[in-house]
Amino acid sequence: MPAADVHLGYMLSSEEHPAPDLVAFAQRAEEVGFEYAVISDHYHPWTNTQGQSSFVWSVLGGIAAKTDRIGMGTAVTCPTMRYHPAVIAQAAATVATMMPGRFMLGVGTGENLNEHVTGQAWPSYGTRAAMLKEAVEIIRRLWDGEVTNYDGDHFTVRNARVYSRPDEPPPVVVAASGPKSAELAGRTGDGLMNFSADPDVAARFRSVSGNGKPCFIQVNVCWAETEEEARATARANVPTVALPGELGNLLPTPKHYEQAVTLVTEQDIADVVVCGPDVEAHLAAIDKAVDAGYTHVHIDQVGPDQEGFFEFYEREVLPRLRR
Repeated sequence: MPAADVHLGYMLSSEEHPAPDLVAFAQRAEEVGFEYAVISDHYHPWTNTQGQSSFVWSVLGGIAAKTDRIGMGTAVTCPTMRYHPAVIAQAAATVATMMPGRFMLGVGTGENLNEHVTGQAWPSYGTRAAMLKEAVEIIRRLWDGEVTNYDGDHFTVRNARVYSRPDEPPPVVVAASGPKSAELAGRTGDGLMNFSADPDVAARFRSVSGNGKPCFIQVNVCWAETEEEARATARANVPTVALPGELGNLLPTPKHYEQAVTLVTEQDIADVVVCGPDVEAHLAAIDKAVDAGYTHVHIDQVGPDQEGFFEFYEREVLPRLRR
């Protein structure tokens, strides 16, 4: 698929920016010409240096009031521990009424960093996957608008009904980063969301779900006037993106992440974040995601200079993709 066919989005990082700025960035993304935006749903930032973590459902209300066209979604909500799925069914339905036809609910199995705060033990992946499957089933039932009772292995719902609902339920996009989670996404989701351009995950998802469903991918960049400045900014703000394996799901507090990233070098960061003002490097990262089978690419600009990024993409990147 040529890169010109990609749907380009923008990532709102709740961990790096306060809520009023996130609303303003969503407005700018719409003005610049991004088709959609997604927003992270965290209780904690990854590190104390990032320093923010707004309640996403309040922020989405602000974005709904300040935008008109841009699609929006969560990337991603864990509807199984910190939230009960019946609560997320209501929250997402409400947002969808405020953004008719342009909201999607992105869900995943979560990270210990955010979900342990209610005092529950962190389950194995198999348990978390089973919980997510039940949660999506509950959410979809409640979106039908009927009084719902549910007795599952992990959740109970009693006499619940979601009254404030959109005309059409929003799509549920399921996060996956490996073969098992890709199969889960294919069985339960209206789309796939991943955080690295892994072609096997996209292929496995399509083998289960069939062709035609969207595949979303996050591409991390750090635009700055120089590559050196961008590398330093990325190393200071998002060292966690270079952590290997499953550490990103397992550690419980920002302090633990700060200890882990002492092993991460600036080059490690540059290997996974496009750093600097070279438009060809940014386009190459988008091409790589498209070639891996992803139809929707949202760009996560690291650091405080979001306006410089918006101007760069409006001037250099978006016109190239449109051509």
